[in-house]
Amino acid sequence: MQFGQLKRREFITFLGGAAVWPLAGRAQQQPIPVIGYLSSASPEGAAFVLPAFLDALREAGYVEGQNVAIDYRWARDQGDRLPTLAAELVRHQVRVVVTDGGTQTALAATAATRMIPIIFLIGSDPVKVGLVASLNRPGGNVTGITVITVSMALKRLELARELVPAATTIALLVNPANPTAEPLVSETEDAGRTLGRQVLVLKANTENDLFAVFSTLVKERAGALVVTADPLFFNRRDLLIALTMRHAVPAIYAYRDFATSGGLLSYGSSITDAYRQLGIYTSRILKGANPADLPVLQPAKFELVLNLKTARVIGLEIPPTLLARADEVIE
Repeated sequence: MQFGQLKRREFITFLGGAAVWPLAGRAQQQPIPVIGYLSSASPEGAAFVLPAFLDALREAGYVEGQNVAIDYRWARDQGDRLPTLAAELVRHQVRVVVTDGGTQTALAATAATRMIPIIFLIGSDPVKVGLVASLNRPGGNVTGITVITVSMALKRLELARELVPAATTIALLVNPANPTAEPLVSETEDAGRTLGRQVLVLKANTENDLFAVFSTLVKERAGALVVTADPLFFNRRDLLIALTMRHAVPAIYAYRDFATSGGLLSYGSSITDAYRQLGIYTSRILKGANPADLPVLQPAKFELVLNLKTARVIGLEIPPTLLARADEVIE
């Protein structure tokens, strides 16, 4: 997706230093709206997906630096900073708060304000975690997009079993700092018992943890790895894919963006499409829509994507039945 004429490095620098763009020559005009953007990630991690958000705003008539400003707040994978960053946006009286980085980020925003509209992007059920009253009628000042990636434990393990039938142990990678981690582990362990497979739970909440995780995975001889949907893992997808390739570990991911980036298999929706929807909803709020009247959006389709090039590199033969069911095969 094209983002003006900015190269990736320029784009990251632009994001990292941005707070609210100064707009010379507009002192006599109506103040432009300011979007508060709260993220658990870093500008580098967001560089892959944020252009989809900005493109959607632009198509709705909002161009950053011209008729809308964005006040970015990056937690840089430090979840304990999120409440402070959210409070800063509220003090600056932004028009709308946009959150990415999952449930923890959204909860920090809702704890900071009950007045400013909030648009979230999460992978969990927003009703269960207390963000909205219902999907169709959110109520209050909050709505958004859920990509529903955390309640698919049985499906993921079924794919792992089909991918590597001989695997008796399947590893599950989770971020313990994520509020959804504990119920997800419980759900996956239950699914493992149903399928007759042992689930090896591996935990990482920093980049350095990922190296230790793979040492444990190899030591315990897990036959496959299921990577849960977490901002830390998405923002470190290149490293994760490199580690699975180095250790020849068949891995299953929640987003198709992993498979298109070199991961072996993904089952889920497109995260870039979700960011586009985030931009669309933000523009609707800027035009006067009430978040209580905007239903929480969900993916229309889940896609199974296989990367045959990666399969060949790690020496894995994809079962014909799985290959026949794939929505997309990357050669």
